[in-house]
Amino acid sequence: MQSGRDDRLHVAIIMDGNGRWATARGLPRKAGHEAGVETVRRVVRAAPSEGIGTLTLYAFSSDNWRRPKAEVAALMQLLRHYLAGEVDELVDNGVRLSVIGRRDRLPFGLGAAISRAERATAAGRKLHLRIAFDYSARWAIAEAARNCAAAGDISEEAIARRISGAAASPDVDLLLRTGGEKRLSDFLLWECAYAELAFTGVMWPDFAAGDLAETVAAFHRRERRFGGLPGEAVEDRSAA
Repeated sequence: MQSGRDDRLHVAIIMDGNGRWATARGLPRKAGHEAGVETVRRVVRAAPSEGIGTLTLYAFSSDNWRRPKAEVAALMQLLRHYLAGEVDELVDNGVRLSVIGRRDRLPFGLGAAISRAERATAAGRKLHLRIAFDYSARWAIAEAARNCAAAGDISEEAIARRISGAAASPDVDLLLRTGGEKRLSDFLLWECAYAELAFTGVMWPDFAAGDLAETVAAFHRRERRFGGLPGEAVEDRSAA
């Protein structure tokens, strides 16, 4: 274990199944995304008690721009409403909010709303909540490489710092995808180099605090070797 590292977990979740959840109930896809926001609230509230210090949620991938314009607009509006309505609770609960991904393609005013929410919650220490929005891991890696090359330092450590941002986050310990699919979908490819993977058929709107607890408990039963042999003491490769 690296000296000074926060021993709490970094859990990343691909929140999949909102649209299928709504369709199965004869509802518009927007209703599934709205139900998914309620699940975000449940999981954020439950995460610290499960030993999670960083929680990264995949809300909107760069490929999601291909979806129908009405659905994309609904997702943008949901983020706007979340930022406006949740900041006070996040502050009260010691949650620091960061949004990762591109901001140059967001609707007018949304980038400024993100920045305001980040500033308002900056003192939170109980949980670091990261929302990936207009996010592509390949783009993030390429952008980091371009910036490192311009700075004359293309070491692994420099690239990792650029990808994680000014306030570096630890590597992902556990990556979970809901909704039954089993793929990474261009999410945190660098940070998930040694992540344990978990998949569930539970649709995101139905995902409960108990499901999170079961997933984390199953993670703790695994042996993480980081390339070593079974039963061999190894150094955790997670970033400091």
